[in-house]
Amino acid sequence: MRETEAVAAARRSMEICNACRYCETYCAVFPAMTLRREFSASDLGYLSNLCHSCRGCFYACQYAPPHEFGINLPQQFALVRQQTYEEYAWPAPLAKAFQKNGVIVSALTAGVVALVLILTMILQSPDNLFAAHPMVPGAFYNVIPFGMMVWPFGLVFLFSLVALFMGARNFWKDAGGKDVTNMPSWSEAISDALTLRNLGGGGHGCNDTSEKFAQARRHVHHTLFYGFALCFAATTLGFFYHHFFGWVAPYSFWRAPVLLGTLGGIGMVIGSLGLFWLKLIGDDAPTAKQLLGGEVALLFLLFAVALTGLLLLAFRATGAMGMLLAIHLGFVLAFFLLLPYSRMVHGVYRTAALLRNAIDRRTMKPLGSE
Repeated sequence: MRETEAVAAARRSMEICNACRYCETYCAVFPAMTLRREFSASDLGYLSNLCHSCRGCFYACQYAPPHEFGINLPQQFALVRQQTYEEYAWPAPLAKAFQKNGVIVSALTAGVVALVLILTMILQSPDNLFAAHPMVPGAFYNVIPFGMMVWPFGLVFLFSLVALFMGARNFWKDAGGKDVTNMPSWSEAISDALTLRNLGGGGHGCNDTSEKFAQARRHVHHTLFYGFALCFAATTLGFFYHHFFGWVAPYSFWRAPVLLGTLGGIGMVIGSLGLFWLKLIGDDAPTAKQLLGGEVALLFLLFAVALTGLLLLAFRATGAMGMLLAIHLGFVLAFFLLLPYSRMVHGVYRTAALLRNAIDRRTMKPLGSE
């Protein structure tokens, strides 16, 4: 990982924190800090992804601004995290997409949605596109042919998975990751990731918007994540329905794919709006403002995917179905194109950092404890 101003600032703060250790019990970062005396750029990349930006250390720190030391780990680690996203992204030439993330997300999303709409209009006559289609098996494919719907999306999804895996591999290798066959460490890391333990503040919560402790960010983050998981489960189940049982969409509301997708879509809408609201009302001091554009653009994309899916469900028996289907698929395709190059990768990198942390706790001792 490259030496940059962000890395140098984070290193200086970590060295001061390692001498102070007032925040040693606050989160996973500070116990991990005590395992080393020096902090390489790769160490700081790992620690920055282990940080969940709960902001507790910022409000507790006696050396935070306006002190001359200016310790602001949430802000400094956010900048280093962004650098890891850029440097470990695969293929390497696409890593530059992070430099103006908000612009890239917005422009590519608009372009892909417009492209899907244009192609749909070219392929279909207005009578077919704007007609009310009976909700019989294959109704969706009367608007967008099955092959056009499956192959481009399938290939983009597979590419995204490969790119995410390669990025995580690059991160793990550069951060000095160890044996990944330690199953207890895997279990601990996955549990910490799924429960967002480091956003729990030991039970009292984190400083989501101010010095006051709260659990709001943890709750809305869970709502968004598990809403997304339900939507993914609905799509996966629909794949099995179609290819293994011969049950072709659209399905009735009470079928499992529709129920899961509806609950998931509602969760994504609530979660994305909740996270946006917390960013809107939060304290600017521990925030890396230059990164907000990309974060907000991603939240909008997740919100748009969910909302257009819910609207498609609500109006699928009307003449609006064709346009809603094209718009929804445009947002979905844009999401998967951007997946390895947007802030969504934080889930992969943070889980890898939690795994590294779980392994270190089992194999290393704090310095001076021998």
